[in-house]
Parts: sequence; C-alpha cells; structure tokens
Amino acid sequence: MKKKLLVPTLLAMAFAGSTLLAGCGAAPSTEDKTSASVKPAATSSEPIKLDIIEQGSGLPTSDQDIIKQELDKALNTKINLTVYASPEDYKNQLNVRIASSNYPDLFAVDRQQLKQYSEQGLLLDLTPYLDKLKPTADYIGEASLKQGVMNGKTFAVAKKPTASKMSLWVRKDWLDKLNLKVPTTPEELFDVAKAFTDKDPDGNGKKDTFGFTGAKLNAFNSIFGAYGIGYNDSTPGIFVKDNKLVNSLYAPEMKDALGFIQKVISAGVVDPELLVTNDTQAGQKAIKGQAGIIYTAWSNMTNAPIIEQIKAVNPNAEWVQVDAVKGPGGQASGTWDIGNPAGLYAIPKALEKSPEKLQKVIDLLNYVSSKDGSLLVQYGVKGKHYNLEGDKVVPTDLMNKEGGYFWLYQFTGRPEQEYLKVKFASQVKYIDFANKQPRIETLNGFIDAPNGYNAADANRFIEEEISKFVYSKRPLGEYDNFLKTLESTMNYKAYTDAAEKRIKELGYVK
Repeated sequence: MKKKLLVPTLLAMAFAGSTLLAGCGAAPSTEDKTSASVKPAATSSEPIKLDIIEQGSGLPTSDQDIIKQELDKALNTKINLTVYASPEDYKNQLNVRIASSNYPDLFAVDRQQLKQYSEQGLLLDLTPYLDKLKPTADYIGEASLKQGVMNGKTFAVAKKPTASKMSLWVRKDWLDKLNLKVPTTPEELFDVAKAFTDKDPDGNGKKDTFGFTGAKLNAFNSIFGAYGIGYNDSTPGIFVKDNKLVNSLYAPEMKDALGFIQKVISAGVVDPELLVTNDTQAGQKAIKGQAGIIYTAWSNMTNAPIIEQIKAVNPNAEWVQVDAVKGPGGQASGTWDIGNPAGLYAIPKALEKSPEKLQKVIDLLNYVSSKDGSLLVQYGVKGKHYNLEGDKVVPTDLMNKEGGYFWLYQFTGRPEQEYLKVKFASQVKYIDFANKQPRIETLNGFIDAPNGYNAADANRFIEEEISKFVYSKRPLGEYDNFLKTLESTMNYKAYTDAAEKRIKELGYVK
C-alpha cells in the first residue's frame, strides 16, 4: 500500500489526550498475511495458566472480559492479564517482578528494556522457535520481525505495523476567499501562509491570523520532506538512499531546508509561540481560526467534537487535507520510522523449564495472528460484536459499547488500514489520504544508543541549535561548527558509527 520512497518497502502525531486510536504505534501497514486457521498444539486436558502484563487501561473484570473467555476456550488456557495505566507504574512493576524472578509468561518491553534484559540473559531467544512461530512471523511481516532482534537474535515479537495518520491541512474557505490555489511547492506554501497572515482571511478587519501552526518544528515536516530529508520530533532522520546510509543532519540539503524555514519564520507568517506549542495547543489555534495551515493527524480534524468546535467558531470554516509539497528533494509528508515498533512482547528464558506453558504462549501468539483470532481481538465475538458480509466486517452497536479494551489482547497487532475503516467508517477518505502520502522511511528505531552516548542530551542540544538557525539566532554559516560540537561534546560520532553497523547487520545497506 505504501509508495516506495528511499528504502525497500517492508512495511501514523495526535493531539494530547486523544484516545481514538488506542493501541496504535509505529511503521506503516503492509500486506496482511493472516493465516486462515491456526490450531494449537495438543496438550493435557487441564487449562494452562498464563500470566501476562502490559501497560494499558480499561480492562474489565474476568467475568466481564469476553475476549479472555473466548481465548481461554479456544486455547484451553486460564489467561491472567494485568495492565498498569502509567508507563512509570508498568516499568516499576516489571522491574520488581524481574528482580524477584517472578517472571510473567509474556510481557511488554520497550527497546531499552529489550536491550537490558536480553544482555542479562533473562529473555528467551526466540530464534530456535521461529518455525513454530511462523504464523506470527508471517502476520507481522519482515520489518516487524527485525524490530525484535538484538545482537543478531530474536528476543521479542513486535506488533504488526500501524498506519500513518499525518498530513498537511489547509483552510480551503480562506483559499477561496483570497482566490488562492492549493499549494504544491514550498514557495507556494509560503505564499499562502503570507496571504493568510496579511490579507485578513477571516474578514474581521483585524490582523489576528497567521499561516503555520503545529507542534514545534513538526509544523515544517512537509518542507523538510520537500528537500529530501527527515526531521521529526526534534530527531534527525536516518535512512537509506542509493544504498547508502544518510543522516539528515549531515545531508547537504539540510542547510537548504533550514534556510527556507528561516525565510518563512522571518516573514512573520508562523505562530509566534510555535516552539512552546504542543499538539493540543496547535489544534486549538486551528479550531479558533487563528491559523490556516497545520500538520496533524486526520483523527484530530475529523472527529465529531472537533468538527463541532470548528463550526461553533465559524460555520463556514472548511479544513481540507492537501498533498505534501514537492521540492528540490522530492515529495514527502514527513518521516515514518519503520524501526519503531507499535509494541514488543518478550518471553522469559525461565519458561524453557515449562515447555507445555511455553507452547501455550506460542499458541496464543499464533492464534491472535490467525484469521479467527485476529478478528476476535480486533472486533470481539462474531454475531455479537460484529457480523460478516462476505469478507466485510460490519460492527454492531455492542462493539462500540464493549470494545474499548479489545486492543489490549492484540499482542501481534492488527491490519491497521482495514481496522480503522471498520472503526471509523465515516472517515475512510481521510484515512486513505493520510496513508497514501509519500514519506521518508527512517530507521532510527532500530538503532540502540552506544555506551557513552546520552540520546536525551544530544537530542536536546540538536533541537536547541536547529531552533537557533531557523529563528536567525545563529547564522547558518556556523552549521558545520554545530556538527563538530555535537561530535566532540555529545559523542555523536559513536552514535553514527553504531547506526551504520546496526543497519548493515539488518541488511538495509550492504
């Protein structure tokens, strides 16, 4: 479904507080390879208890948990799923259980935990079990399978990729009033932003509008993409072009992109509070008619409460998705990190001593990756929460009422595009538009910080200095000095060396 851009295709920013897409994570959807049927291995008649923990909320009690009941029935298990609402609580609870050797049978990990626990010898190397996990591996796809690899071994199962939600949005009624066309290049986008700032598009006789708003420099993701580089959430994209690894910070086009953004900001057509604006605040400025261009997720512009707020301010307001602008480096609506998993699940090495239980965990992963199991954990019970018309899933009212927690059991993810179109049927055109936007496919999520490199400090320094350049607080002529300082004081060279080694190991470059 995705357009091939800068790396081989192996395949979505929402306003803070949005819960429309619970359970969504990273890397665009690929072709669904769901197995039609997966039969668990034969075991004893006694149900096997499985202890699973992860971060999440909304899980009902066991007697009200229809998904648990159906899984137990299909697999002859007694699943005990425990969820913790905050990342801090989950991390603390997991650490306590690991430290006391009270291992869950299946548990969620982030990349840092995967590295730590695997190096401590606490996680089961799944490499010898990949044949048994073939339905799972086929379902999640090759790129996701690589997300669970550490030091050449598979220590976690990653969720199936999600779908991208981001695109540029523009006030079409303002375009029409000012007799402007939809912008297709960075220069046209700048002209529209200037007109929105200077020509009173809301007709109130006041100079109280501006062009761009967004979450910090993410407002310019499409411009970075037009110069053929990626910069997202203050992180320079690392990607492959012409079989060579490219770090956006070192790409010659980076200076050109920064120079253009500097021009845009100097013209006064950007939200004056941009660098301290988050997703929610940017959205509110768009809703209130203060800005006419925003880079955001379709879910943040098309859900009913947002539409009501927009129309309450101006009944004639019309926001439309527009294609990423095309520039000297091509066309890309920002980046998409195919190395960043939607979720990772690990099995403790200690479970090797309980082969029957280990087989049940494998059965569980394979079942939720099969046609019947995947439908169950996505939509609930057939005939109750949904019906099938041919291959089309038709939700019932009960799905909307009871299905808010089903994603907690999606241990291997879901076919995102199909799922979204069922759950948000009235928004299909926005879903398709965002998903079809070309993106620079970055590999940052595959790269682990080497010893002596503090990613948080380095990213903070990068964000501060890039902001200085685009806000004319530091001349672009000093850009090379900025890179030298980054390397000498932040040990950035160790990171770039680790990146090249890792990406070669994964086979993305030779």
